[in-house]
Amino acid sequence: MAERKQPDRRRQVMEAAARSFETFGYKGTTMDQVAKLAQVGKGTIYTFYANKEELFEEIMKGLIQELKVVADETQDGKLPFADNLMNVLHKVSDYRDRHALAAKLSQEVRDIGTPMAKEGLEKVEKAIIGYIARHVKEASDKGEIRPCSPELTAYMMLKMYLALTAEGHHLHEPLGKEEILESFRFYCFEGLAIR
Repeated sequence: MAERKQPDRRRQVMEAAARSFETFGYKGTTMDQVAKLAQVGKGTIYTFYANKEELFEEIMKGLIQELKVVADETQDGKLPFADNLMNVLHKVSDYRDRHALAAKLSQEVRDIGTPMAKEGLEKVEKAIIGYIARHVKEASDKGEIRPCSPELTAYMMLKMYLALTAEGHHLHEPLGKEEILESFRFYCFEGLAIR
């Protein structure tokens, strides 16, 4: 007789928690809800996670890892740094905007300012900045761009991209992909100075 495979309780809890955070946000998620969705006793959750904060951090680590995979898959070694950067920013931003958890947390921060939701989104942003910073350093080491502070440059690049796309729509008409690339290239790589 074949042996019955034991369910992976930790995985059940993680998947249920992800669904709960995506649906109800950080503030609206309770351990009781997660237990019910996972079809486990509440005590089972506490064998893996000390509290909701720890469970949430684990979910956010998973989201950050997914974003890194999306970014890595977008990289094309044949393209110049600026084009690769724009492609990565487009893909990561699109993925983040479509991801139910990121969208729900953004709404929660906007509507009620939940500190843990804000902290989770800040971790995502820091991970994106860290990713860009590594590529800025590589581009600088290769001589594609001038030497600079990779972290500060990555921060400025991300904020400029967001200003041209998601966060700037209230100030200007939405820009197409090519307009964003042209503007980004002009302001970030060419500069305003007349040479």
